[in-house]
Amino acid sequence: MTTHAYHAPRWLPGGHLQTIVPAFWRAQQGVTYRRERWITPDQDFIDLDWLDGPADAPLVVLFHGLEGSSQSHYALTLMRHIEQLGWRGVVPHFRGCSGELNLLPRAYHAGDSAEVDWILRRLRQHNNGAPIVAVGVSLGGNMLLKWSGEQEQAARDVVSAVAAISAPLDLVAAGPVLDAGLNKHIYTREFMRTLKTKALAKLATYPTLADHKRVTDATTFHEFDDAFTAPVHGFKGKDDYWARSSSKPWLRAIKVPALVINAQNDPFLPASALPTRSEVARSVETEFPLHGGHVGFLSGTFPGHLGWLPSRLENHFRRHL
Repeated sequence: MTTHAYHAPRWLPGGHLQTIVPAFWRAQQGVTYRRERWITPDQDFIDLDWLDGPADAPLVVLFHGLEGSSQSHYALTLMRHIEQLGWRGVVPHFRGCSGELNLLPRAYHAGDSAEVDWILRRLRQHNNGAPIVAVGVSLGGNMLLKWSGEQEQAARDVVSAVAAISAPLDLVAAGPVLDAGLNKHIYTREFMRTLKTKALAKLATYPTLADHKRVTDATTFHEFDDAFTAPVHGFKGKDDYWARSSSKPWLRAIKVPALVINAQNDPFLPASALPTRSEVARSVETEFPLHGGHVGFLSGTFPGHLGWLPSRLENHFRRHL
């Protein structure tokens, strides 16, 4: 299958529109998932939404973005495409993202590669030898790339290939960009709405978990991550969290075939933070189109379609199955 380079439609200019419009794009055809609950090693739970298919068909694992789910536009689009291919798919929800708050104080975070490792290895164990590929979107992409680098050659025993879409590869660069100007009012404010609601619900059960006032008053990722995400997940503060959770330093260590797609006009990550060829391993293919926004990549005449990205992922995965 041939996939052409991405070109944004002329009627949809700029990184913000290329991010926002696709997020509201919905096709008429839905996806029928089968939900399964797994108990985690620390006696919490996660929910996985399955797109079933032939037992020997490739399995595509999708790690969603910050506050995303199996109902996110990119998940529905990819799973519809997978269904048409006759493959199988699964969306593991990070803790607290499946519609029900998880049990333990911890939630999920950008560097949670240990959770990715547990999920992928359990899928490998119960997949009867059928090939597995994994794609991570935004925050999930950062987690997947970090895992891939940490595992080095061992990742190839678990998955045949990985891909990351619009991953915030350098959180130290991404955080201040999201906390400033228009980005803060468009994106960060919306993220804070759900993140703070969940954090305050945690504090109602675990009142000593974090400073209630600091969490309540937080309006930026800087403030929220410093007050809640970092201390709850064992980091010294937001600087320590952002530095240790970024996947960019791990790109040189990746041995599994990997595809990294980031638009240069992504509002979540400045183009200057994208890795150079010398900063990634030979097994990592990078694709940095000028346009596309953050997890956007809408194509075609108005109102457009989201077909480019699943086709690009299919092309990548087929080459390594």
